[in-house]
Amino acid sequence: MKFTDFDLNNNVSEAINDIGYTETTPIQEKSIPILMKGNDLVGCAQTGTGKTAAFAIPIINHIHRIVGSGKKRKQIRTVILSPTRELAIQIAENFEALSKYTQIKTFVIYGGVNQVPQVDALKEGVDVLVATPGRFLDLYKQKFINIDAMHQLVIDEADLMLDMGFINDVRKIIKLSPDNRQTIMFSATMPFGVRELADEFLSNAEYVSVDPISSAAVNVSQKMYQVEKEDKKKLLGYILENQNLTNVLLFTRTKQGADNVVDFLQKEGYKAEAIHGDKSQKTRLKTLEDFKNKAIDILVATDVASRGIDIQELPFVINFDIPNIPEIYVHRIGRTGRAGLEGLAISFVGRDEKTYWQDIEKLIRLQVKVVKDNPFPWREPNPNAKKDFRNKKNPSSNSNQSNKSKRPNNSNSRKSEASKKNKKRWY
Repeated sequence: MKFTDFDLNNNVSEAINDIGYTETTPIQEKSIPILMKGNDLVGCAQTGTGKTAAFAIPIINHIHRIVGSGKKRKQIRTVILSPTRELAIQIAENFEALSKYTQIKTFVIYGGVNQVPQVDALKEGVDVLVATPGRFLDLYKQKFINIDAMHQLVIDEADLMLDMGFINDVRKIIKLSPDNRQTIMFSATMPFGVRELADEFLSNAEYVSVDPISSAAVNVSQKMYQVEKEDKKKLLGYILENQNLTNVLLFTRTKQGADNVVDFLQKEGYKAEAIHGDKSQKTRLKTLEDFKNKAIDILVATDVASRGIDIQELPFVINFDIPNIPEIYVHRIGRTGRAGLEGLAISFVGRDEKTYWQDIEKLIRLQVKVVKDNPFPWREPNPNAKKDFRNKKNPSSNSNQSNKSKRPNNSNSRKSEASKKNKKRWY
């Protein structure tokens, strides 16, 4: 279906043409007609399928007529809630691009920065407000936000809101909103908590879904390496050198883990930086921009950034750590294989992450092929491990202990040999 098939305002159509959109994606084709009628909507589609444009285009088309020439006093007509700062900025950029030929003013607010510039902008007036839930409630309580004239409330990435503990803030914001609003909820997956929220607060909502829920993008090839936890850095170095990977987005489970991987990569001569919650907003945006411009070879991120990174031609994603929530895996690898392009997702599965990986394969309904050409595979368990453990738990007689004490102690020499082996570089 083409965008010209919709009855869109000429100003909106012109902006769509400038961006280069011609054919709609499945979620856009299903959602836009419903939203143009003013109905509530729950949309489910994996990341990278055009969800932002699916709600931005009908919203802009609607409030453009209300805003008119710009002479009217600016009031908040639309509120979009986003779980992360990066995603909020990305949404605002999309709204600005799609409304470039209108008088609609979009502004984004988020926590972790000085509120004064945000307050000043709100006082000047905005039409579309993109916000993280915490900062929205903070400024609302200070009476800097008035949503009496709000027409639409959009809850984007609702499942991530649930995972990150924002769902109670979202509930508060919904209750503060006018009853006659249009409510729009988009999510990559549809867990029970999201369905419960939709049933409670949406009015006669229509549900649309594209692709199997929680499926991985079809354009993404997936590989899995079985590797011991302590060998992951060595495997990473080996793969980067032998497969000549560049422009890589790598995910770790923790902020400390991200910094550790960056230290390793920088020592090996790679241009690598980390992006996570402990970094200042200015640093995060600068790092993300450098990665987009390919001034950085490898961007190491925690899951807080997994949905806030929008790079059309990102070829590689590496799961250095496997997430303990299987849906997060889908979000991570959804950063590649976007806009019809192919991508590759590589996962390092430690022995201690085996259960997590089984849950992921169950979710995506796919058994990912294990890479056999692996210099650092899972090592065979020590057959004497249980025996040693039993001996420690149940020591034998004093005579046996006496005999043990007479045996030569080779542990130091073995440790020495092991340390030498461990000091060998991955290449």
